[in-house]
Amino acid sequence: MKIAARTRLVPSLLRDEERGGTETILLLEDDAVTRSLTRMILEDLGYRVLSAEDGTHASQLNRSYDGEIHLLLSDIMIPDGNGVDWARRLQRDRPEMSTVFMSAYSRESLVREGIPDPGLPFLRKPFPAAVLAWTLRDALDS
Repeated sequence: MKIAARTRLVPSLLRDEERGGTETILLLEDDAVTRSLTRMILEDLGYRVLSAEDGTHASQLNRSYDGEIHLLLSDIMIPDGNGVDWARRLQRDRPEMSTVFMSAYSRESLVREGIPDPGLPFLRKPFPAAVLAWTLRDALDS
């Protein structure tokens, strides 16, 4: 039986060499479906992905991974805290690591709750693969 190749999730009009990369991304997302889909998109873009379902798991990956982790892509609302607090903890070990936050809540509603800082990179879920690609590339390049 022949197994079909996985369909690429990145739109063909998005050129990988412009918006993808080879960096390592730590993905912190509690929803299994969103985590899996986001991981596939990131891998299609060429990134190495370490994925965690909560802050505790992300912290374990952060400590045990020998290579450089270039960026944290974190949901803000996670079961064992919030993504902003976890990002601060993770960056103690890796101060060079960039961070991009994502949430289904609007930035305005999160700011009213005190998270995150309005100047931080933010993606409102759901987002197209192209927007994810451009946002991460910009964060990695800055």
